[in-house]
Amino acid sequence: MRTFLLFISYAALLLMLSDLSVAGNKELLVTTIKQDPYTMAKGSQLEGYCMDLLSELAKKLGFRYKVHLVKDGSYGRVDDSGSWNGMIGEVIRGEADLAVAPLTLTAARERVVGMTKPFMQTGISILLRKDIVSEEAGLFHFLSPFSTETWVGVLIAYLLTAGCFCVVCRLSPREWRHPEAEENHFTLLHSLWYAAGALSLQGAGPHPRAVSARVISCTWWLFALVLLSCYFANLSSSQPPDSAHLMIKGFEDLANQDIIEYGTLSGSSTLAFFKNSNNPAYRRIYEHMERRKSFVSSMDEGVQRAKDGNYAFIGESVSLDLAVARYCELVRAHEVIGMRGYSIVTPLGSPMLKNLSIAVLQLSEAGELAYLRSKWWASSCMASGGRGSGVKGHGLRGIFLLLAVGLGIALLIALLELTARSRHRAQEQRKSCCTVLSQELSQRLRGGGVSSQEESAEKSKA
Repeated sequence: MRTFLLFISYAALLLMLSDLSVAGNKELLVTTIKQDPYTMAKGSQLEGYCMDLLSELAKKLGFRYKVHLVKDGSYGRVDDSGSWNGMIGEVIRGEADLAVAPLTLTAARERVVGMTKPFMQTGISILLRKDIVSEEAGLFHFLSPFSTETWVGVLIAYLLTAGCFCVVCRLSPREWRHPEAEENHFTLLHSLWYAAGALSLQGAGPHPRAVSARVISCTWWLFALVLLSCYFANLSSSQPPDSAHLMIKGFEDLANQDIIEYGTLSGSSTLAFFKNSNNPAYRRIYEHMERRKSFVSSMDEGVQRAKDGNYAFIGESVSLDLAVARYCELVRAHEVIGMRGYSIVTPLGSPMLKNLSIAVLQLSEAGELAYLRSKWWASSCMASGGRGSGVKGHGLRGIFLLLAVGLGIALLIALLELTARSRHRAQEQRKSCCTVLSQELSQRLRGGGVSSQEESAEKSKA
């Protein structure tokens, strides 16, 4: 008896190895369906997430394959005659060895075909326009029009302008004629106050008289006007419309309101989920959709209605993520329910099933599946954090550059003014211009109030 059992086991092992050898040598027929971005036409070829996945699996398991599109354009369900159609039907009838597509792993399909470990997880979520979903304004919502980098740039520009203003007013003889006998009105504290007054469009006196100081003043006022214009424009656009006072975070919030219309794909598994659910909120959602007949006939129609506004489209999260990546005005709710997986289909009892499952897990552990997801779901929108992301610093770089140029010109003019005064005094005192200029710079930057020996001598002679 033991010998007979060993013989049977050996024969089964040989048969399995033979099947694996045949699978490795023959060209496998693979059925799929056109769905963006899983499988798409590119000339006479096919490309997409599923095509890249199939290529990686073929490299790992060493098989050759030939892909064709499913004849009836269906995923696979039991028709009126009790037979399976679509890709599932082709695998059952032997017209295809594999089905590689976004096929949901279900109990009904598992009974008639083999399904691998899921290569992608999905669920049910909500797609809406950003501007119809209000969010509670945070304590520092007033900072949202500008990004952090922009606010840091404004602070640096403010301090730098105040510092340059203080230096220019010390250097210019028009602002500080007698540093040895009078105080400088434009101290650092007053310069900070003067710059802050320009930002508030109020101004603060006294006002400068020198050309160099007026150049800084005009440049800073222009900077302040442009900055405030951008600030108020973005602050206004970040405010939600008055009609949208809802806070849609998930299905519970959706079920408890009747302002925003919502619906899902007619005859879909998503609709069946809500129809068969015992959750009171989900049942209310289903009854609302049945009562309003707010279904759509295709995914594209649902996305378009969500783009048009005042409509929430309920669908599979991966498909909604693709819509969000392509249409910047849309956003997906964070809540995902009814988690499910997409699997590769093989004939029932196929020896390739386990090897395919292992290969899928290996690709997942190596990060290949995550890479393919990021590749085909790449966003065409600018990287941002939503409405409160703010204007980046490079959006205002022109006005920052203008301010820097204005400060540089003002410092140069102040030095020229001081040089002209030093040259005039050098002629009077019959000294070198560089010597007088050095003394003027030392006295003005040191703070004044201390007269030089030459000035004392001149006054005593007078």
